Amino acid sequence: MLIATWNINGVKARLDALTAWLEAASPDIACLQEIKSQDETFPRAAIEALGYHVETHGQKGFNGVALLSKEKPASVMRGLPGNDTDEHARYIEGVWEVGGRRLRVASIYLPNGNPLGTEKFPYKLAWMERLIAHAATLLEAEDDLVLAGDYNVIPMPVDAANPEAWLGDALFQPESRGALRRLVNLGLTDALRATTDQPKTYTFWDYQAGAWQKNAGIRIDHLLVSPEVQDRLVSVGIDKHVRGWEKPSDHVPVLIQLAA
Repeated sequence: MLIATWNINGVKARLDALTAWLEAASPDIACLQEIKSQDETFPRAAIEALGYHVETHGQKGFNGVALLSKEKPASVMRGLPGNDTDEHARYIEGVWEVGGRRLRVASIYLPNGNPLGTEKFPYKLAWMERLIAHAATLLEAEDDLVLAGDYNVIPMPVDAANPEAWLGDALFQPESRGALRRLVNLGLTDALRATTDQPKTYTFWDYQAGAWQKNAGIRIDHLLVSPEVQDRLVSVGIDKHVRGWEKPSDHVPVLIQLAA
């Protein structure tokens, strides 16, 4: 089974790239972030034509997450528990019955948190606390669990081409990195770092200052997996070439292959 995550940075603007990638990579489940589309205007027909079922949690103009899957999920939950007043569309979770096993996959678009010194950074940290609490509950069920998405957190200095450039950014603050560590320490595994310690492994390159051409990237798109999934983890890949396509997202897909 192949499970992927990709911050598409506007599904309508990247629809051709998305459908081309789906045809080439053929993931069983694809988690999208930053679709920037309401549910009713999501371009589902082009994706359904490729054989995918579409579940969205959209929002006009920004945010928005989606789950694309070859099999229809048994259930879907929209929104991260813990704050009924939070209207940001940043979390969608699906459950599939696969080979007698229960697989739960979430698509996550964690708040950016910038600029520091505004209400956006405390919101980011509070959102992370809600995610930690929800993940702890999910892990108690001992289902196959994949928490995939754009976490907007650079875990370690090795995950940035130029760590010093990010010292004043919410993505690299001690509080952000500490919250991500506490999430992982619940019993999750960073799938990519479980399979490689290779440096210069990035998932995002800014549109500015020739970041892509210089490979001045960062790694902020992660798939965190439960022990049950780690036991089945075969490989992890980054479709870096997609960043070189016409009108690309600033993120690229990250994929995990699981044994049957």
